[in-house]
Amino acid sequence: MVDRNMQRFYGRLGRIERIHEAGGGFEAEGTLGMSYYNRLKRPARRRLGLFAPLVMVLVAVVVIKATVHTVIGPDLYQERIAALRDGTAVGAAGAYVLQADPLTVAVSDGLRALIH
Repeated sequence: MVDRNMQRFYGRLGRIERIHEAGGGFEAEGTLGMSYYNRLKRPARRRLGLFAPLVMVLVAVVVIKATVHTVIGPDLYQERIAALRDGTAVGAAGAYVLQADPLTVAVSDGLRALIH
């Protein structure tokens, strides 16, 4: 025989346990309740969106350009960029991206000081 009161009791108990697992519950004002301790467990995540990956790609491009600039030297680097610029449209776009800007030259000088 099924006891309807016990079914309601266990149903209510299940709902309360789910609410507690989700971080809900009553907390009196001024007490250190569950929300306080849950905040200590996991730090708040910052949303960086599209900005962080874009910065990472730009930094990677500058470091790669500076490394190549350091290894082959500034004169040969400029010759290769000029050869790219005289090629196809894709090569001209690549030459525009890979041209030695002041940041690339500065990082290249820093790498050259580390290597030699």
